[in-house]
Amino acid sequence: MHEAERGLFDLHQGRSLYVTTQERLGAKGGILLATVDGLTSQTLERLRRLSADPIRLAITHQRAQAMGLTNGERPCDISLELKGETNPEQILRLSSATGDFSTNALDLRTASAAEVGGLRLARLGRLLPTIVSVRVEANRSLELLNAIEVGAVLVVTTAQIDDMAANTRLDLAHVSDGPVPLEEAENANFMLFREANGLLEHLAILIGNRERWPDSVPVRIHSACLTGDLFGSLRCDCGEQLRGSLRVFAASGGGVLLYLSQEGRGIGLGNKLRAYALQHEGLDTMDADGTLGFGPDERRYDAAVEMLRQLRIEKVQLLTNNPEKVRAVTEGGIQVVNRQPLYGTLNRHNLPYVRAKAQRAGHWLGEMLSGATPDR
Repeated sequence: MHEAERGLFDLHQGRSLYVTTQERLGAKGGILLATVDGLTSQTLERLRRLSADPIRLAITHQRAQAMGLTNGERPCDISLELKGETNPEQILRLSSATGDFSTNALDLRTASAAEVGGLRLARLGRLLPTIVSVRVEANRSLELLNAIEVGAVLVVTTAQIDDMAANTRLDLAHVSDGPVPLEEAENANFMLFREANGLLEHLAILIGNRERWPDSVPVRIHSACLTGDLFGSLRCDCGEQLRGSLRVFAASGGGVLLYLSQEGRGIGLGNKLRAYALQHEGLDTMDADGTLGFGPDERRYDAAVEMLRQLRIEKVQLLTNNPEKVRAVTEGGIQVVNRQPLYGTLNRHNLPYVRAKAQRAGHWLGEMLSGATPDR
């Protein structure tokens, strides 16, 4: 396993990570870091004990903008000094909440290469993209050196992190499949695919007999939404789109639902719930994600394209309102013969969400917002 992938796993387990800009442990630029997600008082105390330098908090440029710390300058990740005996709860609030933040005593600077590397790993792991760290030369700290030697702390270089982030090639393996009769379509077969690094799994749900599918196959690319798909949340239209696509497949003689493991537009369930709390305070869905340090949409559709390739599907009728899905499938070498809109039902809870998708992300939702929903 790649060292950066192991580092990402360690961060998910709440462990500290030593990130350095060079291979040599004694080189300057090395930091011991931990993610704010799951941060404990014990971890903070360990950071304080291992370095005479103050603990710093690194945040993405999206979070810095939400805090008013960018002043219109070129976007860059920011590092700030944590004053006094801050605790994990205070750090989490500084990392994710709205409010007025004084910049006078924060000792702001551009994040170092090692800090940027830590932020990238947290983001790739769908953790809150914020880290705490201290600068420390490992060969001058016997405690840290011993922890590294026994494997309690992993060493990852910024070059390894950059290589992992830049590696956009997706290796997807077919793991298993089996029949799963559904209420909307009894003749359904589930196929599970797993990414090579083992982090994510995706489903291709084949409806009907393949021999009877239209020449251009009806396809829905659907990102997992636990709250909407399973519990029928009124905050989004995901569940209705999911079940609506299955009904379209049944009426069309078959089709394929590609169910992608990228909850909350790719930020993960934990951060999605944090974003919901911010939306409850009045932010729209994209500003809420930005407040947490994410971009407006962190999703990728290469897994969907790869599943279509492995299923030998070359022409599709795409059920979507999202122009990015059309673009991704087309650029993946698969012909989009036509696009079919797929609407849910507007209510007072999901109206701001639907408006934000239409007005800020360019989704084709004009008819839905005007009250004209052809499928209802």
